This record gives sequence, C-alpha cells and structure tokens, in this order.
Amino acid sequence: MKLTALLTGLVILTGTIACAESGSPANNQTQTAAPATTIIPKTVTAADLQKLKWIEGTWRGTGEVQPPFFERYHFENGSTLVMEELADESLNRVTRTTRYELKDGQFGNGRAVATALDDTSVTFSPLIKDRNSFRWQSESKDLWKAILTLPATATAPAKETVYRMERLN
Repeated sequence: MKLTALLTGLVILTGTIACAESGSPANNQTQTAAPATTIIPKTVTAADLQKLKWIEGTWRGTGEVQPPFFERYHFENGSTLVMEELADESLNRVTRTTRYELKDGQFGNGRAVATALDDTSVTFSPLIKDRNSFRWQSESKDLWKAILTLPATATAPAKETVYRMERLN
C-alpha cells in the first residue's frame, strides 16, 4: 500500500514539474498526471548506465517526413546523461537541453522513466497519461534508432515512428 501511495505521489509531482517546466504551448494545456498504464521503473545503478556509453556523441537524425535534426549526448557525470538539441548542422547553438538523471534507483527526465535497460537499448515509459514511450536502440558504433510509440487516441490507433540517428562525431 505504501509503495502505491509513493508511486502515485511521484507521478503527480513529476507531472506537475513537467507541465511547469514546459515552454511549448501544447504542453501548457491542462493535463491529467496519471500513468498511461502501470509503470514499473527498472532499478538502475550507476554501473548500469555505463551500458549507454554508445549514445555519447553528436548525431544527425532523420525520419519519415521529419527534416534532418541534430542532437548531442554526453554523460555529465556517472549518473547524469545530458541531451542537447542543436539548431542546425553547424552544431553551434543549443536550443534545448534535457537531463536524464539517476535518482533513488530510477533513471529518467521527469516526464519519463527507464523501464528496460541492456547493453544495446533503453526504453522509457511516460509518467503522464497519453504521452509517448520511446526506446533508444543501438544498431552499430555509428548508428542508432529512436523509436517513439504514440498511444492510441479516440480518433487514431497507436503509432510507431522510427528516427535514424547517424554519428557526426
């Protein structure tokens, strides 16, 4: 019972923080801070995060209809992965920074938490109802895929979108 209350409190707090931190108009709408399904975070250690070293670097992303985009990933320390969205191929200007932090055995960014982690992938599940889950899947030293799963809505079925991430450096 105590664990359920703790998880419910965490979801509500995280949802409140995520809504307050968001600067985009779509995220400023009233939202329900409830899990889409029962989320069971994976217990993660700092040693486990070493499995994600393959994601460090600067990447060019492409998708089905998405124009190319650019991101940089690096470990700030043994428990924090920083993702920087870059303005363009010049790689000179960071437009947004997201921090994935290990806290109390859970690895996430305040909006999503890792629910699976192995040597070649990490899966994040949303802490806010009706948000997408996503997986980072290593394909080789210079290629990985970001796989987003959008939940079904009243007007559309669930949809998976795959972005190909190619190493720039």
